Amino acid sequence: QVQLVESGGGLVQPGGSLRLSCAASGFTLEHYAIGWFRQAPGKEREEVSCISSDGSTYYADSVKGRFTISRDDAKNTVYLQMNSLKPEDTGVYYCAAAWGSGSWYPISREGYDYWGRGAQVAVSS
Repeated sequence: QVQLVESGGGLVQPGGSLRLSCAASGFTLEHYAIGWFRQAPGKEREEVSCISSDGSTYYADSVKGRFTISRDDAKNTVYLQMNSLKPEDTGVYYCAAAWGSGSWYPISREGYDYWGRGAQVAVSS
């Protein structure tokens, strides 16, 4: 059974840090690009970051310099390190996988094949 499971969410004060994990089962991430998306209440789901199978990365302007995406194919897991968190980072964070090799990654969420169920991140004092 193909599955992506996010973990590591929680409540953190502004300026704090969290590390999200996206663990895959039922398939290997090695040949997949992985994206992280978030959805705040009442808003569209937006892409935060993604990483291609060869390690090329993309970051939304709103998180550049604060978030770092990485992958450990041996552990079949992708991470999103989030530092200097702001209240506007609050939302449900989803990871998604798209088949593709090299430096390719999808340009929109419609390009992803598999999705996790999400992890809640709340940034509040």
